[in-house]
Amino acid sequence: MLAGVIDALGDRTALGAHAAPMACLDAAVALLGPLLREDTLGRERADELLVADALVTYAFEAAATSASDLDEFAAMVMTRLAGLSSAESDGPDA
Repeated sequence: MLAGVIDALGDRTALGAHAAPMACLDAAVALLGPLLREDTLGRERADELLVADALVTYAFEAAATSASDLDEFAAMVMTRLAGLSSAESDGPDA
């Protein structure tokens, strides 16, 4: 799992701790977007889903120690994740 998280973070691993909440969230969104566009999502993609889940968890953990307004961060996370779902249901031309 750790290798998947590091791989998903990519160049974001070089960012400072202050950037960790957004870096983790951005990496999770980048993983989830393509997964949601697939017609079927089988067990073979479970590792990617677990990595995305871990990244969102890490984003919240980092935000809890560094964000000035955790409620605002949580609302933004929910909006971004919900946007992935609505973008999928609206199709590519939406």
